[in-house]
Amino acid sequence: MLFEICPGSLQIVTLLLECGVEVNTRNYCGQTALMQACRYGHWEVVQTLLLYRANVNRADYLNGRTALHFAAVSGHSRCIRLILADFVPSIIHPSNILQPVNCDESAPVKNYPDRSSLARVVNRAADGGITSLHMAALNCHTECLQLLLDLSANVNAVTIQDGTTIDLIGAGSAPLHYAACGGSIPCCQALIAKGASRIATNCNGWTPLQVARLLRRHWLEPLLIPDSSIPVQPLPPSRYLALPLSSIMKIARDCGWRIVDPAPVDADPCSVCLERRCTVAAEGCGHELCTRCALYLCSTNIIATATSSPPGAIPCPLCRHGIVSFVKLPTTMSLKDLAKMNLASLTLCTTCTMEIPELNSARALLHKGENRGCRSLEPLQW
Repeated sequence: MLFEICPGSLQIVTLLLECGVEVNTRNYCGQTALMQACRYGHWEVVQTLLLYRANVNRADYLNGRTALHFAAVSGHSRCIRLILADFVPSIIHPSNILQPVNCDESAPVKNYPDRSSLARVVNRAADGGITSLHMAALNCHTECLQLLLDLSANVNAVTIQDGTTIDLIGAGSAPLHYAACGGSIPCCQALIAKGASRIATNCNGWTPLQVARLLRRHWLEPLLIPDSSIPVQPLPPSRYLALPLSSIMKIARDCGWRIVDPAPVDADPCSVCLERRCTVAAEGCGHELCTRCALYLCSTNIIATATSSPPGAIPCPLCRHGIVSFVKLPTTMSLKDLAKMNLASLTLCTTCTMEIPELNSARALLHKGENRGCRSLEPLQW
């Protein structure tokens, strides 16, 4: 089954998907292949499943966790980046990664996805009200936590009393309570920098400081005391942000990405792989790449661009210009257009075959039999 072999088996998963296996198939726990791939951190499998439109909102039967929960609890930042790619805008304001450059109604709507959709996916709660941010904080995954915070995760989300889950800290706990339980100083600093309250209490009346003392995380006390003098500086944007990922995934779904189409003799090949023809261009610098190389670049890059580029821009491999979006070249045809061309070619060939001598002889014989009044010959269906 797809969900049983997906970890580390990219070629087999791709083959099964191409043969028509349902991408959202569940196992007996209600887990999909996307959840399993996120659990083990196989980002290439995650990317392939998402290109086949895997559903990121599905939750398992055990405790309501989505693929984002599985990626956060295991600390796989690349998987989180891919899961949320379709919800992150390509054009943003430098001071706020979720704020469009301008709100002019004449601007293209495609550049401004619904911010509430991103917030709903990021803040989706499993049983007990536990969000992905709680899981990342508890397991001390600073990179995942910072990425979730940059993508509108609610720093004040609290757990709820639920008989299906075991909460050792208590209901009403915020992510800072969970970070104190995990004992990570960077996670606590990131949450406080985003506005987490040091004096918030859960249903047991515990503050994050009391949770740290209860679990003997004494190194956190200077940071978590209400009148702490330790300065907490605003953190830079996560290096796992990838603005152009949304645009290149859309192009890959529309135009394909697995077909190895060698570059024509009279055209320049992709500047990265030097094999395939160029299908997309980077907005801004205009350098051309093939779809597969652009996908790989956006999925793996963790190198910051120049300070003048918006947070989340990917540096161009040729000129280091910050890329915020990809556009397909005029010569790049969509899969629908290619299918129409193939259908037109097939229709043309079928029409031509109707004029071969054998069929013309059959028509003549039928016409001759009808003229003689022969009833044994039935009309042929052409």
